[in-house]
Amino acid sequence: MTDFTVLVLPGAFAASVAATLDVLQAAATLAPRLKLARPGWRVLSSSGGAVSLSSGMRVDTTALPKRQRADASTWIIPGLGLDNAQAVAAGLAGADAQRAIQAVAVHAARGGRVAASCSAVFLLQAAGLLAGRRVTTSWWMAAELRRLEPRCTVDADRMVCADGPLSTAGAAFAQTDLMLHLLRTQFGTGLADAVGRVLLIDGRQAQAPFVLPAMLSNGNELVARLMARIESALPHPPSVEALAGEFAMSQRTLSRRVREATGQSTLALVQSVRLNRARMLIESSRMSIEQVAGQVGYEDATALRRLMRRSAGANPSRYRTAQSLRGR
Repeated sequence: MTDFTVLVLPGAFAASVAATLDVLQAAATLAPRLKLARPGWRVLSSSGGAVSLSSGMRVDTTALPKRQRADASTWIIPGLGLDNAQAVAAGLAGADAQRAIQAVAVHAARGGRVAASCSAVFLLQAAGLLAGRRVTTSWWMAAELRRLEPRCTVDADRMVCADGPLSTAGAAFAQTDLMLHLLRTQFGTGLADAVGRVLLIDGRQAQAPFVLPAMLSNGNELVARLMARIESALPHPPSVEALAGEFAMSQRTLSRRVREATGQSTLALVQSVRLNRARMLIESSRMSIEQVAGQVGYEDATALRRLMRRSAGANPSRYRTAQSLRGR
């Protein structure tokens, strides 16, 4: 029985494809020992044969059938290896991608389940599957996904979003989180947890701890200049009103342009820059948390701790622990 169909496109991110297949293989190996059902899968591509992935790797596939039949498997599209809007548009315009888009749309129209991570979520958008759904994708691509499909809710803070027959995940290595989610949903917590322990992976809930503010600009000159201005002003960041005045626009216009580029408010962008500087200081210096708070403009360490817990789900001490481990 085929429980999962892995649909691979040429140039797909090799690690995302490998993570998919390795998690499935681990599950198939462990399931008999746990007296659980063993998952089955197939690997398809538009043309079949050996498909070239990123980094010079290849994977053997079977061609999509010319006449697509209904099946009960969950279709999984690993990350496409595309990291900006222009690359996504060009990649999805190709013949292989167009056939994959059509096949995914047909499968979904017949009630089939579909899952994708990172830039592959844009393939689901092209197949018309995102309207009315809550989804996630790579955090730096969230604004572009909102622009392409304003009828969906893009929750870029989440690592995995499940909405009806659709499951989506964040940046490329969130494919492991997606696979654990799918195993947990279809084969139970026992098998998913066993795979996580054997492969030393754990389902993460949020992308927020991994966000780099510098990447939020995604090529947007205004946002890049705003972040440079905020960074240079620390520990006394300018207010939103002051930023709007400096950049010769109304607060409303500034807010609209920042949200279009990043999916965040202007105030959230200011906070992102401050928190990123705080994290860097915690990781790279011997400053106390109180001193770090002062360096980024917070009155006391309590405020910094509260904001870090809210935005990244972790206390500042977590990053100091990471520094200590690297120093060993």
